[in-house]
Amino acid sequence: MGDPDEELLARVADGDPASVRALVARKLPRLLSLAGRMLGDASAAEDVAQEAFLRVWKQAPRWRPGAARFDTWLYRVALNLCYDRLRRRRELSYAEPPDRADEAPGPERGLEAADTGRRVSAALQALPDRQREAIVLCHYQELGNIEAAAIMGVSVEALESLLGRGRRTMRVVLADLRE
Repeated sequence: MGDPDEELLARVADGDPASVRALVARKLPRLLSLAGRMLGDASAAEDVAQEAFLRVWKQAPRWRPGAARFDTWLYRVALNLCYDRLRRRRELSYAEPPDRADEAPGPERGLEAADTGRRVSAALQALPDRQREAIVLCHYQELGNIEAAAIMGVSVEALESLLGRGRRTMRVVLADLRE
């Protein structure tokens, strides 16, 4: 089966503005979701998605079909950008915490659901990068193990090992939620 984005990418390479808009419309929601889960910050996720699409636009004329699926390449670019940001976060130390808007959900969602969501997000953010990447790709991006392993550049067995360790860690951290 060929790459479903091959024809659209060829039109992007030719400079067709409508094709660029179509590609962004098709890929943006999943890229924002991926980066948001990896970074835990919607604003940073938007920056990553923007940079990823800038790279698509620059690389489109040189894209050669068949080497990898476009989605595999795009996810790898986005994940690399996420890792760059995560490394920079670790390198920066703040005298004061940065100002953040109140991200608490409205009262209609319920305090318990909001607390559970924050705890799951915190548990996901606390995982080692590769385990978090595997869980985000398979559970949040709903990719199959073969495609997720290709994006990560590991074997399916290595992916399954990362998934298993990540799930076990999250299960332990969030054990009291099942009570």
